Amino acid sequence: MSKIEIIGTPISNYVRSIRMLCEEKGVSYELNPAFPHAPEVTSLHPAGQVPCLRDGDIKLFESIAIAHYIDKKFPGPKFFPEDLLQAVQVEQWVSYVNVKVDRWIMREFVVPSLFFDEATGPDTAKIDAAVPEIEKYIAPLDQALADTGYFVGGKLTFADMNLLPMLAAMTLFPPTNDLLSKFGNLSAFVTNLSERPSFKNTAPPTD
Repeated sequence: MSKIEIIGTPISNYVRSIRMLCEEKGVSYELNPAFPHAPEVTSLHPAGQVPCLRDGDIKLFESIAIAHYIDKKFPGPKFFPEDLLQAVQVEQWVSYVNVKVDRWIMREFVVPSLFFDEATGPDTAKIDAAVPEIEKYIAPLDQALADTGYFVGGKLTFADMNLLPMLAAMTLFPPTNDLLSKFGNLSAFVTNLSERPSFKNTAPPTD
């Protein structure tokens, strides 16, 4: 059986989530480490975003669609539950995290902290303004993890894999690492899930 192809840079939190899903299910894949708006990406995604997927003649974009496809097509444990209520709860947390948490952690804090014009330096006002917004939007996540340490059904689902790379990015910067330490359930979530082989095997390059 040929491997599926995941197209996207390994530093992308969404690419990492999809790779973690493949690792957890035992699905063989080949990573094409393309950046957003690269020709191989724009040929698949109308907005040039990653990840994208190619499986034979099948082409998909948007991480939630890709995750559903992988989870339903391939054997192994299911990370989108069959139970209706649990299934929509996974969708609920993925949607919330993608709309609110990704924006403030990744787009408003991490990206401007790492990528900026050398002549002007990072936009510290924008970065500093993101911190209280991050706190506001991760507080409900901490509460949701209080009972079992997972978002849905007391076990690992794609909702957990979708969030973990974002929180891991927070630990790289003192302001947000200190903020994360205020939330005991989220801190334990990161500590526990970071030990999984799927997380370790998908670590982005450090150089």
